[in-house]
Amino acid sequence: MSTENNNSTRADSPQSAAAAAHQAREHAPAPSAAEEADPIRELAQAMEGPLQVPAHTPEEVRDTVAALERRLIGGQREFRRREVAAQAGVSLHSARKLWRAMGFPELSDDEVFFTKRDEEALATMVGMVRDGKLTEETAISLMRSVGQMTDRMVVWQIEALVEDMIANQNMSDRQARRQLFDMLPDLIPQIEDLLLYSWRRQLNSAVHRMALRAEAGVAAYTHGSGGDDDTPLPLARAVGFADLVSYTSLSRRMNERTLAQMVQRFESKSAEIISVGGGRLVKTIGDEVLYVAETPQAGAQIALSLSREFEADELLPQTRGAVVWGRLLSRLGDIYGPTVNMAARLTSLAQPGTVLTDAVTANTLKNDTRFVLTAQEITAVRGFGDIQPYELSAGVGAGLVID
Repeated sequence: MSTENNNSTRADSPQSAAAAAHQAREHAPAPSAAEEADPIRELAQAMEGPLQVPAHTPEEVRDTVAALERRLIGGQREFRRREVAAQAGVSLHSARKLWRAMGFPELSDDEVFFTKRDEEALATMVGMVRDGKLTEETAISLMRSVGQMTDRMVVWQIEALVEDMIANQNMSDRQARRQLFDMLPDLIPQIEDLLLYSWRRQLNSAVHRMALRAEAGVAAYTHGSGGDDDTPLPLARAVGFADLVSYTSLSRRMNERTLAQMVQRFESKSAEIISVGGGRLVKTIGDEVLYVAETPQAGAQIALSLSREFEADELLPQTRGAVVWGRLLSRLGDIYGPTVNMAARLTSLAQPGTVLTDAVTANTLKNDTRFVLTAQEITAVRGFGDIQPYELSAGVGAGLVID
């Protein structure tokens, strides 16, 4: 990470072009009455800069948002990007890479966007690189993980609060979003505390997985598959998918509210079952959920519970699922490798209400009376050739208990 701070700007540089564009907007002819009345045009113009607010925004909303902003970002915006980079002792080029990783908008040199807290955050990350604790690439990856996860989390939280007010306080969507401005000041400290609490708990769980169980997982995979440890994929995990049946056709017949409720119910119920089973929810993609578990038995129990619970749910369609025990790579909060691909292919082959697995996983589970494994027809699977799928069913025992 370069620490030189060069304030010279070439005439053809991106910064100079942005400044020229900003100046052109400032001296542009006044819009006509028709243009002023066009809310879409007004919104598009406001989106050209991070500090612009549509002209028709009510004054009380502007004041409320301004007060919230000062609380959330640590005061009044007072610094430009070059000033913050200079204070942190880093080049603007390096600072911009970190800000982009966080999801900040692209700024021109003359936009006052940053506070003292932004300067401190940048200096912290730069300091870790200078001290040799992180490479620049790793610092950017960490910033991107924080930016992407918190962005999704904030959108999720806001929509949950809005939906609650619409459903339980008989508000319109617009009324609920206005009311949220008044609610947030009281909610910020509690949500902030919960975020830190959850992060520490999740990090503790990751430490246990990494330090206490990783070697045992690899040993279990090697023993079950009869293979050796000569592989670039370091983690042994059960990978599972669950996919809502007929989601596309159902969504076409639903209004927006009903579709949102169905997706939310699917995601929350899946997350609960995976958590009870000791697994980890990797991600949801509309009508599909991807998860991992540390043993093939745990993965199989989760797969069967997902199938059983959705079969019994009157508001949701059936699922088709698959679970595969194997090696994988974890990067950027996601998982990769042939094991993930195999689980995805088997999910697409499964019949509604059933769970499939492969021969390696079936061999690992065959002596466990909690599971019944039924061989299916040998099938050609893209990327894998001819494989022997097995249908996974519940054997002796009650399976996971979901309250």
